[in-house]
Amino acid sequence: QVQLVESGGGLVQAGGSLRLSCSASGRTFSSYTKAWFRQAPGKEREFVAAVTWTGDSTYYADSVKGRFTISRDNAKNTVSLQMNSLKPEDTAVYYCAVTLRVGIPTRRSEYAYWGQGTQVTVSS
Repeated sequence: QVQLVESGGGLVQAGGSLRLSCSASGRTFSSYTKAWFRQAPGKEREFVAAVTWTGDSTYYADSVKGRFTISRDNAKNTVSLQMNSLKPEDTAVYYCAVTLRVGIPTRRSEYAYWGQGTQVTVSS
């Protein structure tokens, strides 16, 4: 059974940092693009960042560019999201996801596997 499990969420003050991690089990995803999405209350789930299987190519939403960094460790079957200079508008449940499509998709429907999510709350 494939499982993606996120960790590292929590409560942080504006300007602070958090590091999210996502560990996969049940299947090796070393050859697939991994991504982070987030969903704030009352809003649609939105793309945050993605990294290709080699780790050489990354893509970020404009709202997090320059503040967030996505990385992966294929040996450990994990993907991480380093979040710096956090803002209250970053408050959301953050989900890791894996796509079986080529490239760096940004639409939710293009991702086949999802974690349960981890809450990130940024206080002002």
